[in-house]
Formats: sequence, structure tokens, C-alpha cells
Amino acid sequence: MADDQRLWEYPEVAAHLGISVGATRSRKSRGSLPSPDDDSVPDRPRWKPSTFQNWRPVGRGFRSDLHSSPRQATTSTD
Repeated sequence: MADDQRLWEYPEVAAHLGISVGATRSRKSRGSLPSPDDDSVPDRPRWKPSTFQNWRPVGRGFRSDLHSSPRQATTSTD
């Protein structure tokens, strides 16, 4: 199989995302990873590298739910 057709298992996905293999497995079980391109072997999902080219993990970015807006922080006591 050519390099561009090589499928990634958990260690390759973890290295790409910069997280541990355990965290990668956890994300898979929570549904936070794209669906595997090959799940023909039980407990060994595999992905094409291209699957992760435009995919962005959930939760990357500003957590607006952790901060109050300026209007919420300012209350009037008339």
C-alpha cells in the first residue's frame, strides 16, 4: 500500500493530534473523532490521513461558557 493510502491507527492519530493514545481512544468512544475509514477489525479502527486534513477537534477555541459577558457582569442596583 502506498504511503498516501496507509491507514492510521490510534498511535498515528494521537501523534497527529498531539495527545496520548489513551486520550485518543477516549475521544473515539465519546464520538469526538471522525468515523473510521476502516473498522473491519474489532477494536482496531483505522483512518485515512486525509480524513484529518480539514477536521478540527471539538472544543478547540474560546470557551465563551466560562466567561461572563460585560453586560452580565455589570448589574445596576437602583
